[in-house]
Order: sequence, then structure tokens, then C-alpha cells
Amino acid sequence: MRGAILVLSGPSGAGKSTIIHAAAERIGEYYFSISTTTRSPRDGERDGVDYHFVSKEEFEEDIKAGNFLEYAQVHGNYYGTSLKPVNDALDRGNLVIFDIDIQGHRLVRAKMDDITTSAFITPPTLSELEVRLRSRSTDDDGVIANRIANAKQEISAVGEYDFFIINDDIEKAASEFVVVTNAARLKRSTEEEEQFIKKWLG
Repeated sequence: MRGAILVLSGPSGAGKSTIIHAAAERIGEYYFSISTTTRSPRDGERDGVDYHFVSKEEFEEDIKAGNFLEYAQVHGNYYGTSLKPVNDALDRGNLVIFDIDIQGHRLVRAKMDDITTSAFITPPTLSELEVRLRSRSTDDDGVIANRIANAKQEISAVGEYDFFIINDDIEKAASEFVVVTNAARLKRSTEEEEQFIKKWLG
């Protein structure tokens, strides 16, 4: 069986990475899609681990060559997902997990909807999100204000997702995430359904 795609979206500071880490031992083999970006690395970030860091010119060349599953411009920088490692992981039967924004989710749905499941992850309130963003101490007030403004727009798209997880208690959120990953693995592509029908009919 070919693998499946699970798209995760939600405001910066919602705890997506924390939830994945907390659930990692319970969700089986998966490939976490690493985005390519034109923004500068933050302290402690490593190329090829956190992101693939490239120049704007390199990124735009890859757009022209059709090498991205999805890409978007966010906060003045490009972010995108290279196709090759995604397809390699799907061929191995892995669950491919994306942490991408709403624009990215829409593009993935348009291209690979029949093997895609999605979940929106959010803190319980906007005020709680602001507390979390400030406690990280990684962004200045202007960046935080921009992230909060984006979050207000992002929350209105929650209905576009198959599931949403309210990250109020990390263990509860991680358990719900495990259920979502199981559901994603059970989703079958149109091609697999057609093959099964042929086999079933003999």
C-alpha cells in the first residue's frame, strides 16, 4: 500500500511540534516533511533538520522547474515542500506529515486530495496564544503582533479541515492526534479503491 498524507495547520505557537513529539512513539513509521525556506535560520536551527535554507533566487528557480508540491509566501519569505522526498516516503508506505499553513493545505488538497487527511491545531483562545508566543522569547513585538493578526484570519478556515485539536492539555491533544494519524492511514486513494473492487469481483 502507498502511504498517506496528514496535513497539520494552526497558528504559530499552537504546539504542533510538541504534540508530534509527545505522540511519536504511538503513531508508527512516519516521515516529517521538512520545508524549504528563504528566511534566515533562527538560533539553534540547522539546515536539513529544521528547514532547507536557500536563497530567494534558488527557490524561484525550483518554482519554475515545478519541484514543489506546494509553496507560499508568508511574512515576506517563501516556504515550500519539495516533491522528491515526499514521493519517496509515500512509496515506502509511510505516513507523510506536513506542518504547513492554510494556503499550503489548499494546494495539497488540490493536488493529492484522495490520500490527504488534515487537522487544525489551536490553543483554546487567542489570549492563550499570545501568552505562548511571548513566553517563547524568540520574536519581537512586531513579529508577535503579525502572528496574532494572521491567527485571527487562520481560525476562520478551521471548517476546511477534517479534524481540529484544541491544545489545552498536551497529553489529551497528543492522544487525539494519535487517533487522527490512524484515520489518515486508513484513507484509501481512488486507485486503491478501484484495484480492490476489481480484485473483489474476481
